[in-house]
Order: sequence, then C-alpha cells, then structure tokens
Amino acid sequence: MTQQDPVVAVFPTHAAADDAIKVLGKHGVDLKTLSIIGQGYHSEEHAIGFYSVGDRIRSWGTTGAFWGGIWGLLLAPALFVIPGVGTVALAGPVVAALVSALEGVVIGGGISALGAALAEFGVPKDDVVKYETAIRANEFVLLVQGTDDERTRVRALLDGLAAAPAATPAAA
Repeated sequence: MTQQDPVVAVFPTHAAADDAIKVLGKHGVDLKTLSIIGQGYHSEEHAIGFYSVGDRIRSWGTTGAFWGGIWGLLLAPALFVIPGVGTVALAGPVVAALVSALEGVVIGGGISALGAALAEFGVPKDDVVKYETAIRANEFVLLVQGTDDERTRVRALLDGLAAAPAATPAAA
C-alpha cells in the first residue's frame, strides 16, 4: 500500500477521540478516510462481550456506546489480539493494513504486527513506536488519509481540539 503519510492524532480518552471524529464529520471530512485504534475498553472500563450484527460489531460495557458508535460510522470494524500489544480495537482503512501485515509480512526488528500495519499505512517508521506506545497506554490513535488539501484541513480542525495532532507531515 503506497500512500501519503496520514495525519495522526493521539487522544487520551475515548470521549476526546469521539469528539474529534464528530468535529471532522460535522465539517465534511469523509469518514471513510478515518481510522481509529485503541485498547481503552479495558482497565476500569471492562467490556463484557462483543457480538456481530451484519457488518457491524457491537459491545457491552461502559465504553460500548463509544465503540458501537465508532463501528457504526467507520469502515471495517475489527478486534484483534496482537502478541506484545494485547487486545486492540480498530476501525477504518487501517484494518486492511493490519490484516496484510498479519498475512504476509515477516515481522522483525522488535516491531509488532500493529507497528508493521502502521508503517504500511503510511505512518513514518520513526513514529511507529510512539503510536504503539500510546495504544499500549490506553490512548486512542486517529489516522486520517486524504489529499494534501484535505490533510491540511484536517490538521486545522484537530488543532482546534484539546489534543493536537501528534504528527503533521509537511504538505508536498
């Protein structure tokens, strides 16, 4: 998968990530370009279970509304148990990158399947460990693809939120 670096933002809570997605959607950003990765349904917010209805995954638990809403908005909801990382919930185009990494990439050099997926998705290799660490710390990583103009607009919208983008690649 060859593409431009996505805009990446890290949010400390599922509520902050949800707010960011709502702001982007309200301002006309195509939700099909958004991906989110997080583990935040565990810790003190235990999920009781997951179930699938059609192409949507639902969950029970205190963050069930968050993941249910995200999985209803974004493409390709998925839940993986990744060695070295743990259980990770994802939605959006990054899911295809993770599946590709799990199916075909020989992972070495201390990078997990999640790290390989982030790199394949376009995240600069120097930043992959930073985002894996954020996910392991129960933070939420939001990735947005698009043209240079779209990415510039997304950065401006995210800059207006409490959590500024963690990586803002220069526009070409």
